[in-house]
Amino acid sequence: MSPALHAILADAILVLHFAYVAFVVVGFVFVWLGYFLGWCWVRNFWFRALHLLAMGIVVAESLLGIVCPLTVWEHDLRRLAGQDPGSEKGFIAEWVHRLMFFDLEPWVFTVIYVVFFTALVGSFIFVRPGRPRAARETPAR
Repeated sequence: MSPALHAILADAILVLHFAYVAFVVVGFVFVWLGYFLGWCWVRNFWFRALHLLAMGIVVAESLLGIVCPLTVWEHDLRRLAGQDPGSEKGFIAEWVHRLMFFDLEPWVFTVIYVVFFTALVGSFIFVRPGRPRAARETPAR
């Protein structure tokens, strides 16, 4: 594969990573906005379960000391592209990195993730999702 293709793939993984983070953070905000504004979709069981699972994966990785695979893949691809993972990104990639990555101690991130996950669990309790559709339907007799 050419270095240019590696760079494009690294940028694609970065955008995917950003979308994942946005889903977790914006999803949380929308759940509470939806609660107060009466949006029915924020109680969708599958959306809420997937949302909780997405953050649960982040917390599990952090507690187990596992580096996010998306970060590893992006850095590996940047190296294969002849780039330093911390520089030589395109305009969009540079700004996405600035929004997502901060220079803090790993334990700080673990605390942030656990607190955020706890808030998500709290939202499951206070803004209860509906039951899955299959569970609501009763067989006709």
